[in-house]
Amino acid sequence: MDLLRSVTRRFCLPALLLAGTSVAEAAEHPLAHGPSEAVFFLQIIALMVVGRLLGEALLRLRQPAVMGQLMAGLVLGPSILGAIFPDVQQALFPAAKEQKAMLEAVSQFGVLLILLMTGMETDLKLVRASSRASIMASLGGIVIPFACGFALGEFLPDAMLPDPDKRLITSLFLGFALSIASVKIVATVVREMNFLRRTVGQVILGSAIVDDTIGWIMIAVIFSLAQQGHVDPLSLAKSIVGTIAFMAFSLTVGRRLVSLAIRWVNDTFISEYAVITAILVIMGAMALTTHMIGVHAVLGAFVAGILVGESPILTRHIDEQLRGLILAFFMPVFFGTAGLSADVTTVLKDPQLLMLTLGLIAIATIGKFGGAFICGELGGLTRHEALALATGMNARGSTEVIIATVGLSMGALTQNLFTMIVTMAIVTTLAMPPSLRWALARLPMRKDEKERLDREEMEAKGFVSRLERLLVAVDDSGNGQFGSRVAGLIAGTRAMPTTVMHVTAAKKKPAARNRTRRSRTTPMRAPMRRHNC
Repeated sequence: MDLLRSVTRRFCLPALLLAGTSVAEAAEHPLAHGPSEAVFFLQIIALMVVGRLLGEALLRLRQPAVMGQLMAGLVLGPSILGAIFPDVQQALFPAAKEQKAMLEAVSQFGVLLILLMTGMETDLKLVRASSRASIMASLGGIVIPFACGFALGEFLPDAMLPDPDKRLITSLFLGFALSIASVKIVATVVREMNFLRRTVGQVILGSAIVDDTIGWIMIAVIFSLAQQGHVDPLSLAKSIVGTIAFMAFSLTVGRRLVSLAIRWVNDTFISEYAVITAILVIMGAMALTTHMIGVHAVLGAFVAGILVGESPILTRHIDEQLRGLILAFFMPVFFGTAGLSADVTTVLKDPQLLMLTLGLIAIATIGKFGGAFICGELGGLTRHEALALATGMNARGSTEVIIATVGLSMGALTQNLFTMIVTMAIVTTLAMPPSLRWALARLPMRKDEKERLDREEMEAKGFVSRLERLLVAVDDSGNGQFGSRVAGLIAGTRAMPTTVMHVTAAKKKPAARNRTRRSRTTPMRAPMRRHNC
């Protein structure tokens, strides 16, 4: 906390005061009519700088950096800056709709990119490797807190609802806001603890992946319900059937089409970053598809990320380029904008809201922990492993913020409910890393697990694990056939793109009678036939 106060006092507040003074002077200028580009640029700079500084401070405290970006919105919003320097806050983030629309546009595109990156980090193989424990723990961790959140929504006073006639929509959003875990936060802590390849680490990640997948599918369906304003059986059936058809097509034919498209762009275009352009086009097309069938575009972006992440042509270099753009720019802007919409002071000033927020946190924690723990043991985990699983699944993080933002934008949540959900996401996420570290540090390693990890470590030291694409030159000899078989085994087990060049010796030309014997030699060049696999 001393580091955080020092950074805020030395860097954040002076910069904000200077920026706010400049913006206020620009706003008073006679020519300042309509949305201001200068204000927009200052907003972007402020969100990136403060988000980076707070994220750095939280990383040094062994907390997720994404929470620093969310707190940057709280610092720049009415919660802190607005309470200390209200004129500066209003000048930097004016309430004019045209000005807010510029920042919201970047934020909404950032949501799609964040979901794209989340899908690219989703490893369905982990779910299949620990399918029973992962699916059971995920379902238990969803059903119980969802029921608690839904019940809470049904008993909320009418003053807390955006529309008492649409209580069902608000209750559904509250249920899912309490039940979905954040795969990004979970993966970060598990990777930091070097538990990524441990059995319990795979189960935790697999459960978080199932959570995210189910959550975005159901949010898409609820979005369709919110658009109708009431439960229309025909519209609901259309949304569910459309979602199932989209998922079935994407995970079968779509997977092949995405892989072929990325490979064709990579092999055909010579311009820079062509593959990244192709990935963004695929994301946009799939987001538009889900929007056209009546569900939210975030589902299309998430599924696009899963398909792109499974493409064998996606190299580490391309992945890092895309991640760098999202992490450096779009994530601070989106989470900072979400923090701007939450006014924590209203919760602290109102005893009723404060008690409701504490109750929301308690219901979310107990429901998620209890459901994941019980179903983890039923799925075959030991008590210590189930404890670690339940602890890790309690982080809400970025996922709940996105869900709450979607609910606020479509009118399913009030400003107070949005603030309560964001507060719950912050508290549960900050509490998860130290508690998960405590639980994982006390887990003994099984004998079969140690043998598997030793084998994977030995394989990782070899050159095969660092290969991204094979180039094989073979001929018709026995060695050539053996080499092609070995290359096939390597490429087949890792779904690795391979280029095979078939080398054949050139035919000897008849020697001229008047040439000496020395001139009759076999040509050194050999024609090659190239085959792409």
